[in-house]
Amino acid sequence: MRLGAGTFAACCVAIEVLGVAIFLRGFFPAPVRSSSTTEHRAESPAPEPSAGASSNWTKLPPPLFGKVVIMLIDALRDDFVFGSKGVKFMPYVTYLVERGASHSFVAEAKPPTVTMPRIKALMTGSIPGFVDVIRNLNSPVLLEDNVLRQAKAAGKRVIFYGDETWVKLFPKHFVEYDGTTSFFVSDYTEVDNNVTRHLEKVLKREDWDLLILHYLGLDHIGHLSGPNSPLIGQKLSEMDGVLMKIHMALLSKEKEALLPSLLVLCGDHGMSETGSHGASSTEEVNTALVLISSAFERKPDPGFEQFKMSERLHGNWIKRYLEENSSEVLLNLGSKVLRQYLDALQTLSLSLSRQVVQYDMYSMAVGATLVLEVRLMGVGNGTKPLLFKVLALLLLSIPKALSPAAELDVPLSSPLFSLLFYLTILVLSAIHVVVCTSTESTCYFCSMPWLAAGGAMLLMSALLCAIVSALTKTVVSAKRVGKNPAPPSVRWSELDLLILLGTMGHILSLGASSFIEEEHQTWYFLVSTLCLALCQEVCRNHFLGSDGDPQCGLREEPGPEGAMLTMQDGAEGCAALEEDRTRAAASAFERLGSMEQRMVLASPWAVLCCCRLLRALNQTGVQGAHRPDLGHWLTSSDHKAALSVLAALSLLAVFLLVQRRCSPMSKVALALGLLGVYCYRAAIGNVMSPWQRGNSDISKGIVEARFVYVFVFGILFTGTKDLLRSQVAAIAIKARTVGLWEIYSGLVLLAALLLRPHNLPVLVSSLLVQTLMAKFVWKPLNHGVAEVTVMHYWFGQAFFYFQGNSNNIATVDVSAGFVGLERYVEVPAVFLTAFATYVGPVLWASHLVNYLSSESSSHSALRHACFCYALICSIPVSAYIILVTSLRYHLFIWSVFSPKLLYEGMRLFVTAAICVFFTAMDQTRLTKP
Repeated sequence: MRLGAGTFAACCVAIEVLGVAIFLRGFFPAPVRSSSTTEHRAESPAPEPSAGASSNWTKLPPPLFGKVVIMLIDALRDDFVFGSKGVKFMPYVTYLVERGASHSFVAEAKPPTVTMPRIKALMTGSIPGFVDVIRNLNSPVLLEDNVLRQAKAAGKRVIFYGDETWVKLFPKHFVEYDGTTSFFVSDYTEVDNNVTRHLEKVLKREDWDLLILHYLGLDHIGHLSGPNSPLIGQKLSEMDGVLMKIHMALLSKEKEALLPSLLVLCGDHGMSETGSHGASSTEEVNTALVLISSAFERKPDPGFEQFKMSERLHGNWIKRYLEENSSEVLLNLGSKVLRQYLDALQTLSLSLSRQVVQYDMYSMAVGATLVLEVRLMGVGNGTKPLLFKVLALLLLSIPKALSPAAELDVPLSSPLFSLLFYLTILVLSAIHVVVCTSTESTCYFCSMPWLAAGGAMLLMSALLCAIVSALTKTVVSAKRVGKNPAPPSVRWSELDLLILLGTMGHILSLGASSFIEEEHQTWYFLVSTLCLALCQEVCRNHFLGSDGDPQCGLREEPGPEGAMLTMQDGAEGCAALEEDRTRAAASAFERLGSMEQRMVLASPWAVLCCCRLLRALNQTGVQGAHRPDLGHWLTSSDHKAALSVLAALSLLAVFLLVQRRCSPMSKVALALGLLGVYCYRAAIGNVMSPWQRGNSDISKGIVEARFVYVFVFGILFTGTKDLLRSQVAAIAIKARTVGLWEIYSGLVLLAALLLRPHNLPVLVSSLLVQTLMAKFVWKPLNHGVAEVTVMHYWFGQAFFYFQGNSNNIATVDVSAGFVGLERYVEVPAVFLTAFATYVGPVLWASHLVNYLSSESSSHSALRHACFCYALICSIPVSAYIILVTSLRYHLFIWSVFSPKLLYEGMRLFVTAAICVFFTAMDQTRLTKP
């Protein structure tokens, strides 16, 4: 079967997405759950008491509290209660903590610090699996034994108001409930008013035993404007008033009740300095926990008192040690102090439980096999044939995929009718039956229908046979070539070496937790080094000319059977190839005017300076995330005017950089859309506007955001229409070029809407760098398709971190998913959040399509670019799957490696979408008249 290189690469990436999905499902362990059924909870009957003796150990202990109220404030960071903000904005809680009948703690939430896993932890007493960070968007029913299940079984009446995640986890546990949408982060007022409005009536009633309140407004304010927003203080004061109202109502009823009441103030997680959460920083894991009850005035905590006694004994031992150096009394007292400390620690740790997890190794192996089969196409390792299938196909296909024709024969018919194919199916089926019938743990791949599992085994068998067929042809061809004399000397250019070493270095760095936490430093270094290499190449080509030392790299040269990336036969061929390229670059340079020549010389330095300035905008990673940066300075309320001016200038610069190749209609739509972006930011209070007179005019900005969406869809529709028109019109090339650029400009407008105002300079810088590189670097220096593709990928990765992203889940800006939405709608919210997160790689990939379509004369350029892009994006994913499997018992597996694995999985999905776009554009080019 004959396929284009781009189509083949897109199919490989699609198989990889399937493999990564299965691997992720197997990698994230399912915690060992305690059963909630009565047959498992039943204890053996108590023996008959002997004569004169009685036993009451089977009786339930008496209750300690009559009514319990749990007031959970989402993202209640510990310093919001125990710090200066608590003293200022929560005076009643501060009084109870310092002088009242209460016990206060700084609770530590285990990562991932997102809402749904933390609710499960609070109700079950266990540590949920890391995969719950994905399920947080659509919470499944909680089947594990939990407090609410036991309360319902004991006949307790539970009422709930607040985050609807509770209703999804416990759908049949509440006698009364009212859920509010938890993902619409633009609302921080009504979402809490809908909870408080029930308190007046429910606190007067007696038909309940447990009341749960989950307030979301504080978390939403954090996502919108961060922990230093003036709205934080207002919300904390509101919550302080609500707690005082509840406490007063409970105290007034205790005079008539037999048992005291308990009021629990807690948070599910904290809040980072950027207002998000999900990772393991101190601000995100530390949350307040306050237990308030009149019973605490009479009954201290025994473990705590035991620990205080140990401290007093330790003080006495130190005093005796200072008085006399050694004695038997001192030795005995020291032993007593040690025992007392150990007993205290044992008493305090009785409530802690160890979470036992199991990896689904079978599902992980199946997923890894599919991924590596797509990537290891040219590594013929006979000892591990199953692990090197798809990747082997890709690497083996490089010569033909990057040939001038960019086409290759995929051997499908012969493998499907070979004996190896059927034997492999039988072996895999036997392994599947043995594993699924002998294992005691739950296996995801075993739980799949036999039709789906059989399809996966057929795919793995076909890939194995295809690799064997392709490898055989490669070996035969290599023997024929081996009869000819080898070239005496081959040298690569500095840029080729930089690309190769940089790519390999980045892959090797994924094995270290520190390099993953600070991966932005790796990409900052690579793009800076790339700029310096381009500076050297510009100077060598345009000052030394053909007198320089000729360098030889991998270039696209037509050869027999479409062989790509062929080395020149001998040093003379290498020098001639480089000399031709140098003369072509010098000739192109001479045709430029004096101003253009200066721009060619200055552009790499300008790009280098631009990248260096962007590093100061957003501090990211772990080591430097707490340091002040320009982004924090701009987002503070004291510098709102500066942020407004910067946002307006950035939007103007976006228009000037994008409009030059748009149609007149799209130029008008782009201008109005960018004006709507500023109006939206002014409506929600991020920037200032002449028509805004105060905070009273602040709204959700739904109308303004939808106004922008109209122009986004309009520009995308116009671009798509031009692409379709290019299939039948006489001016196909022009219409296609305009259509591609208008799709690109529509994505730019959407990015301007979703990015925060202080990140608009990142968007402007991205457009500026693309313009400089396309006009004054890639074209004058005559770079090949592979080099341009890799550089687009590198800059896309760098701009991913320039906007403040990291491998930390807390840096995901979830507020972008609700721009223009009145309520939570899952599909648009997920799409908008993903686009806002990966806007850098997406825009650079879109620009690559535009550049190759307008500047490249080769009809196979898009197919070459698609194959190169798929290869360079997929190799790190394949390598990381191997690394994370070997490091699955590492100390930082959940705080560092697992979040990075989720990012890599999502990046691969984005890559698949990009490859599909490349393939579609290549098909339109093939069918043009």
